[in-house]
Amino acid sequence: MYDTKRLSIMILLMQFCVLGFATAPFEIETPAMPDPIPAPWLTYHLAHPGPSKAVPADPNCAIYYGGKYHLHYIYQSHGASFAHVTSDDMVHWEWQETILTPPLAGHGMFSGTALLTKEGKAAIIYHGADSDRNHIAFAKNDALSQWTKPMAVEPRTADGKPADMRHWDPDCWRIGDTYYALSGGEDPTIATSKDLKNWLFQGVLFHPDFPADLGVAREEDVSCANMFKLGDKWMLLCISHGLGARYYLGDFQDGQYLPDHHALLNWAGWDLFAPESLLTPDGRRVMWAWSTPGVFVDQRVARTKKFDRLMEELQSGIQSLPRELSLDDDGMLEIRPLRELTQLRTHQKEVEDITIKSGDTQVLEDMEGDTIELEVVFDAPQASEFGLRILANAKGENGFKIASGTDRDTITLDYVELPFRLKDGEDLTLRIFIDKGMIEVFANDRQAAVAWHEYEPENQHIALYANGADVKVNKVTCWSMKSIY
Repeated sequence: MYDTKRLSIMILLMQFCVLGFATAPFEIETPAMPDPIPAPWLTYHLAHPGPSKAVPADPNCAIYYGGKYHLHYIYQSHGASFAHVTSDDMVHWEWQETILTPPLAGHGMFSGTALLTKEGKAAIIYHGADSDRNHIAFAKNDALSQWTKPMAVEPRTADGKPADMRHWDPDCWRIGDTYYALSGGEDPTIATSKDLKNWLFQGVLFHPDFPADLGVAREEDVSCANMFKLGDKWMLLCISHGLGARYYLGDFQDGQYLPDHHALLNWAGWDLFAPESLLTPDGRRVMWAWSTPGVFVDQRVARTKKFDRLMEELQSGIQSLPRELSLDDDGMLEIRPLRELTQLRTHQKEVEDITIKSGDTQVLEDMEGDTIELEVVFDAPQASEFGLRILANAKGENGFKIASGTDRDTITLDYVELPFRLKDGEDLTLRIFIDKGMIEVFANDRQAAVAWHEYEPENQHIALYANGADVKVNKVTCWSMKSIY
């Protein structure tokens, strides 16, 4: 028996078989930046401008299609809706009409991904909030502004019975002429199809030989899933609600996924959450993740700081900078900032061959700001602790500390301990992106993290320091970063 509200939604959905139908009985909205833009807002991160809030703001259904990059993210409009942004370069974005929304879909829009069908058409698979089902819809045009009626994914067993499974955060990919659909949660399941309509339930996703020493239990929550080929391995990007963003690397055996590596992409609260990726026309794998200075649930990876002021000052719905993912020669993950971000650089300044004496702090003259990119190259350092303080005062004190050292297994980013170890004789190259209170750090193209910092407007200085031994800095380069808005 359907309640009145659910019956009304079903009737509305029947009336509008194509999403984006011109005579929808509500006003379709398009998010837009205010004029003027508030001074504390981020300048080169994609973030929701309003109306309403974007909490959560999971990125979803990213794809290059029809000559454009498309990204959707969750925000609140008649319930959980997908905002739709498009771009030519994954740096500058334009908001489109919000078409994927409960009044047209008949349910809320939760975690999902985009895919190309065998025929080369765009489709999305996602969880329908309050529907207890995952759904597929097909694009009706290249602009992704019209969609077919959502179709529930209903896997059946070999004898034709409905599968006994949890319907939760899905993903869909293709191997050969077969589609595979994952349904997330604890110990996620998998189904296969030849036509995206009829689904055969295959059982649990993970192979029985799931390694006991992987560092994570087989039953760990797999939500916001995104499976794709990376190099010669299959990568599963996902979260667990207790750990945040993470990933597996592995391969398929006997129709099931057998990971051989697992690692986190987040080490504090929800600094990085709900990852989503796409494949560029030139073959790069690029990912985003929702980042928020607020923490809304208890996490096993706790954050020791709260950022109430940032929650009030910044936009909601902040996305991380886009990251390029690849594998090195040893099959391990490499993480780089999107190369197109370099177009935002302006007013370059650099200094070379600096020696920091043990126990000293050196403030960099004429290098400061809260909307900048830094590249710092330390020459095979031997000090027990060395690094820099950003957004510091004029004496180089306080600020946000970034620290490394010999015989350390982490880089300290203020309240985050980022897993990282220098190899013998290896230089340390840090790329640091400062966008008001949001900081992203990339270390030697193999580790990256997001963190936050509340600072006073006058504290925008950069200082280098060393303890335990002198440290040589080969070069420091600083760029001001232009707004993407």
